[in-house]
Amino acid sequence: MRRVFPLFLAAGLAFAALPSVAVAQSQGGRGETADGQQADQRDRQPRIAPLSRRANAGPCPTVRILYDAARYVELADGRPRAASVGWTGEIEGVTSECTYRNDDPITIDMNLLFRLGKGPAAQGEGRTYRYWVAVTARDRAVLAKEYFDLPVTFAEGADRMEARELQQIVIPRATATTSGENFEVLIGFDVTPAMAEFNRGGSRFCVDAVGADPGTCVRR
Repeated sequence: MRRVFPLFLAAGLAFAALPSVAVAQSQGGRGETADGQQADQRDRQPRIAPLSRRANAGPCPTVRILYDAARYVELADGRPRAASVGWTGEIEGVTSECTYRNDDPITIDMNLLFRLGKGPAAQGEGRTYRYWVAVTARDRAVLAKEYFDLPVTFAEGADRMEARELQQIVIPRATATTSGENFEVLIGFDVTPAMAEFNRGGSRFCVDAVGADPGTCVRR
């Protein structure tokens, strides 16, 4: 799937010509990022036609998963208990490669790995998850952002599954000297402010082996 991000570039850097993007997962700062380049080697098998191995005109943009939006956890009643968990998801990793030469735009091919779950409070056999890909001026503003739907159906009796998405994005450059290191690509689930706060706190669900409540949410 090829996406051309409509950026307005000038003087070798990118500047947003779009309205400010207010997103739950970026309120109060962009937050910590988890570098998707650490994905397991088995997830690096080429799923996209490989790009040319000729040297690029410069470095590739950094591609990262936004920590605050790396996980999706639905809580049916808003209570942090395992029994309240509905649909869940985690962006497990992303591999990417790019190409650009002369005054060509930057083309980035990405392979995203999702691990998805169905908790006790989930209704039905399927769910459409929503995630986004954003291009930013490195350490500056969001230049462009696009949302994608990920519809999945769980096998009968299954409570977890894996899904992959292939995305190709194209970032225009102002001149042949505009380097990919001026840009950063961020990826995350479309989460609510409460979900982002849950992720930011590093909360996880596990069995409380000594307490009276086996559905306690703990931080670790």
